[in-house]
Amino acid sequence: MEWLFDDLMKMFPMLNAYLAAGIFVFARLIGFVRLAPVFNRKEIPTLVKVPLVLLLTIILTPMLKPDVHVIQESFLLSIILNIVVGALIGYTAQLILLAVDAGADMINMQMGLSSAMVLDPTTSAQVSLVGKIFSLMGVLIFIELGGIYWLIRALMRSFTIFPIAATSIPLDQIVNMDYIIELSSNVLYMGLQIASPILLATLGQDIILGVISKTAPQVNVFQLSFLFKPVVGAAILVWIMPMLINVINDYFLSFANIF
Repeated sequence: MEWLFDDLMKMFPMLNAYLAAGIFVFARLIGFVRLAPVFNRKEIPTLVKVPLVLLLTIILTPMLKPDVHVIQESFLLSIILNIVVGALIGYTAQLILLAVDAGADMINMQMGLSSAMVLDPTTSAQVSLVGKIFSLMGVLIFIELGGIYWLIRALMRSFTIFPIAATSIPLDQIVNMDYIIELSSNVLYMGLQIASPILLATLGQDIILGVISKTAPQVNVFQLSFLFKPVVGAAILVWIMPMLINVINDYFLSFANIF
């Protein structure tokens, strides 16, 4: 078999370059798909993700037009760095959606539903109802705004900034550190902004129940809170849902330029 491969390399001198470039592209796509929103959903089985990555590798490799000197120094180091670069791009995008999940966790805890967990059959994990609703809503809004196109565009731009066989990562060119810091800090800030109507409503409810507890000590306020908090929180959540969708929409669009 070795003589057959040697003959193929002589007949097609670029075959070796395309195979090596395909391995680097495949490694970057693996890191990208592992952390990028939409692609990293556990509902998508691995048997679907791997063929998708392989198909994207076949499509993207000829577009890069690799030369015969694609392997310059360490082959293993280049593979590891490509995985890191792909994961870095995916993680940057995932930070945007984490703000929605943070807001959902705040709402879920303030409504007293943190103990009401259900089994998600797609991930075989315990999840909260409000968190699951907001997570799916954030993914749908991200897709509707063209988020997948943003991700693919960022991935394509990364091949220009960080060549597939490079052995050092230019972080200042791949990722704007100011945006990373702003995105990280906005996870809590934006989550609080999303959950603020529910937080204010439940705070007012706690004040009212506290007044009732002082004026009528015979009323069991502790048990009443378990009844009123979920009902009032759900009613307000249904009322403000269109406004929350617009807030999340504007938040996603404000960071579209990082891609």
